[in-house]
Amino acid sequence: MKNATKKEKKSISRKKIIIAVVMISVAFFGSFLVYFILQVSFNTESPIVVVVSGSMEPQIHEGDLLFVMGIEPDNIKNGTIEDKDGDIIVFDAYGLWHTAPVEPIVHRVIDKYQVGDTWYFRTKGDANSIPDAAPIPESRVIGVVIGGIPYIGWVKIVLTESGLLIPLLVIISALLIISIVRDIYKGDDDDDDQDENNKDEPGNSEREL
Repeated sequence: MKNATKKEKKSISRKKIIIAVVMISVAFFGSFLVYFILQVSFNTESPIVVVVSGSMEPQIHEGDLLFVMGIEPDNIKNGTIEDKDGDIIVFDAYGLWHTAPVEPIVHRVIDKYQVGDTWYFRTKGDANSIPDAAPIPESRVIGVVIGGIPYIGWVKIVLTESGLLIPLLVIISALLIISIVRDIYKGDDDDDDQDENNKDEPGNSEREL
């Protein structure tokens, strides 16, 4: 009976470990699944972006989290520098001019024109004094801004710029795993202590005799 009980405990411990691994895996892959669903629903590879500059203030601030929708280039609304009625688009300008950043840019459309089958967009940040240095071909447009959450992206900016994002994720994952394993073994130790206490009780000793 004792051996059977120990086997049952080991089986329960294995089940706990399996459940813990499954839960961690679901949480990890679930985040990717949610992002994939957003990609499909919003028709763009980058449905969520964080603003990393103040070039669109006062309407959009550095640190804002934006939602981006991919639409056909000919449906992107045109505007002018004066009226600011053009759509705010997110685009990859890296390599189009020598000071273009690696991160996607969030600027307003101030003009659009078509060359052959390709649309080009002139863009400008609302807070900038001059338009961007080069037109943006439709292939570089990620999408149109459709909404956002103010300042929530500052967490990502601070962690990324400080180089702490990856180490923090590793530490959190390690602490989670350690906590789960500790709880499992603590439960086993408690069960063993309970067995020892039961063995030492007078009634149990008499029954064993």
